[in-house]
Amino acid sequence: QVQLVESGGGLVQAGGSLRLSCAASGLTFSSYNMGWFRQAPGKEREFVAAIRWSGGSYADPVKGRFTISRDNAKNTVYLQMNSLKPEDTAVYSCAAAFRATPNNYNYWGQGTQVTVSS
Repeated sequence: QVQLVESGGGLVQAGGSLRLSCAASGLTFSSYNMGWFRQAPGKEREFVAAIRWSGGSYADPVKGRFTISRDNAKNTVYLQMNSLKPEDTAVYSCAAAFRATPNNYNYWGQGTQVTVSS
């Protein structure tokens, strides 16, 4: 059974940092692109960041502040979030897309709440 389990969310003051983790099981982790998405109340889910083997791509609002990385040995993808702003407040979810069908995310985690206070 495929599972994606996020952790690391919480309450942080504006300007602070959080590191989200997403532990994957039940899949060949290295065969999947990994992504982070977020959804704020009353808004559509939006793309945040994605990673293939290395490097990463980012949505404009988080460029320069967030960094996505992965550790295939640990089957884990991370999202380092720095210089957090209140508008970053959302439920953050990780997702996995098979490399043969990139951008088609097959599996999703349950999400973790990130709240940034002003």
